[in-house]
Amino acid sequence: MSFHDHFSGHAPAYARARPHYPAELFPALAARAPGRDLAWDAGTGSGQAALGLAECFSRVVATDPSAAQLAEAPAHPRVEYRVGTAAESGLSGGSVDLVSAAQAAHWFDLGRFYAEAARVLRPGGVLVLWCYGLSRVTPEIDGLVERFYHEIVGPYWPPERRHIETGYRDLGFPFPDQPFPAMEMRQQWTLAEFRDYLATWSAVQRYRRERRTNPLELLLPALTQAWGDAEQPRPVTWPLTGRIGARP
Repeated sequence: MSFHDHFSGHAPAYARARPHYPAELFPALAARAPGRDLAWDAGTGSGQAALGLAECFSRVVATDPSAAQLAEAPAHPRVEYRVGTAAESGLSGGSVDLVSAAQAAHWFDLGRFYAEAARVLRPGGVLVLWCYGLSRVTPEIDGLVERFYHEIVGPYWPPERRHIETGYRDLGFPFPDQPFPAMEMRQQWTLAEFRDYLATWSAVQRYRRERRTNPLELLLPALTQAWGDAEQPRPVTWPLTGRIGARP
């Protein structure tokens, strides 16, 4: 089955440069689940969410259709990585306590994913989707990044990106909504680390392929000046937004 593959071509950079989810997110999600035996992380990419879930669940099955992405995922004794789409968990019906999709649900065939989630979840089992949009550093840096996002690489974003911009509020959801935990992602990054993160954006990669030039070269002079000491880490944050609900 075909899938939206925007990241296999730079899977090592993606695994290295993407921010980490807050450790406190996973106990907050696990507390909603009816048990701690099994979680399924769909669209796991290089395993960022699966590793966090493994701190709370006895077993985590993490699936992704990109073998290149999975090859970059760190091994963990409680995580089993499998190649497969979000409609193909390979799990038994009624066996899963929590199904997650981190920064991934906007790429899915949602109807098929929701049907698979409903099939594998136990009664009371939790389905959770979350995403993050633009970072926050300082007002000056944020303004530069927003203009880069909209004006320079804006035409190169896949149409599914609009769901990130609305925090998934426009996605259909199969279960009654519960309040999503209020928290944010946090990193301490140098300018080079921040630049490497921007380089993983799918719009940046598409711009480079189609125009054979790096759009970051249009941003970096002003960004370097606004950052100041390039070796001095700055706090970078991303608010998390998402949907969470339980199978009746």
